[in-house]
Amino acid sequence: MSTRTPIPFLKGHGTENDFVIVPDPDNALDLTPAAVAALCDRRAGIGADGVLHVVRSAAHPEAKGMAADAEWFMDYRNGDGSIAEMCGNGVRVFARYLQHAGHTTEGDLAIATRGGVKAVHIAKEGDVTVGMGRARLPEGDVTVSVGDRSWPARNVNMGNPHAVAFVEDLTDAGDLLAPPPFSPPSAYPEGVNVEFVVDRGPRHVAMRVHERGSGETRSCGTGACAVAVATARRDGADPSATGTPVTYTVDVPGGRLVITERPDGEIEMTGPAVIVAEGEIDAEWLENAVR
Repeated sequence: MSTRTPIPFLKGHGTENDFVIVPDPDNALDLTPAAVAALCDRRAGIGADGVLHVVRSAAHPEAKGMAADAEWFMDYRNGDGSIAEMCGNGVRVFARYLQHAGHTTEGDLAIATRGGVKAVHIAKEGDVTVGMGRARLPEGDVTVSVGDRSWPARNVNMGNPHAVAFVEDLTDAGDLLAPPPFSPPSAYPEGVNVEFVVDRGPRHVAMRVHERGSGETRSCGTGACAVAVATARRDGADPSATGTPVTYTVDVPGGRLVITERPDGEIEMTGPAVIVAEGEIDAEWLENAVR
């Protein structure tokens, strides 16, 4: 950071997947990986699973091509500073911030992400629905492991990669402090988000997740979508074949998400999004933190 002017920020969460929100319409801030990691540090920084860098699409080189369709670009960063293609909970919180700041109102809007332009609906009663796009189901067997146990996993890509494993108990996932090993390595050359899933009832499951670059988080929106799709296929449900939408309730440690897959393959995720605080980052602290 070259300036010592305090940097505005907000804190928000979606089903307890929490974010530091940094408004920067003109893309003037140099948010290095080290700066992001410092902000997300839960002991020495503000603390979060990731950073939502709020930039006008026209001002960001990765989003200029989407500016005609979406005014705002979600430049999302994982807690370790790495760049992510998408974050479903993050999109909902991003939309809530735009509403909070007066950039939009309840109703429909579009948000640019590295995973494409996402259609968002802010409901009067408060929940936010995000069009998450279509899932891709790459072929090939995948296995994930915890300790000396392993399970087959479904490879689901939601703009970012997921391995969905069905287990008997969520404690089977262990402490999730380290990324669960997977095989073959060629399935996920850039790492993977791993979801462990148990059944709770008809079209109702619960999950835990290790997010690539963040560790275990309280929720993962793209992960919940991947889980719903994997569970539907396991249950023999494919909306593209039947012409009937299928909806799953997905419990995450931080709350509940509702996922609907439509016959055209589009997936919608509905859940809460909350702004909890706003303040200023001390620029001198941030400069020192990244040295």
